[in-house]
Amino acid sequence: MGSKKKEKEAKEKPLEKMTAKELREVALAIPDITGVHGMNKAELINAIKLAKGIEIESGKKTSSEVREIKKKIGELKAKRGTFLESNDNKMAAIYKRRIIRLKKKTRKAA
Repeated sequence: MGSKKKEKEAKEKPLEKMTAKELREVALAIPDITGVHGMNKAELINAIKLAKGIEIESGKKTSSEVREIKKKIGELKAKRGTFLESNDNKMAAIYKRRIIRLKKKTRKAA
């Protein structure tokens, strides 16, 4: 009996108010969505909205864009490290500025 009540409550709640666990259950019921267990809450909400044809607000950047930016930051840090080891301070400073610029983008997106 209790599980039917939870299912009813989950359907009545707006997606943003659901927990990640509830969103995964909803997403698993939709055959178009794959990789449900590897998604975070924001990704689950976007995938469910896309599958149901609900319009997605494009106010903030998605977390996948933030992840890509952070990946670039990691690559730039590695390059900067090689320039620091070779005592090329000018190039190290250039990479440091690029890293700072990307970090600012991630803060704005959050």
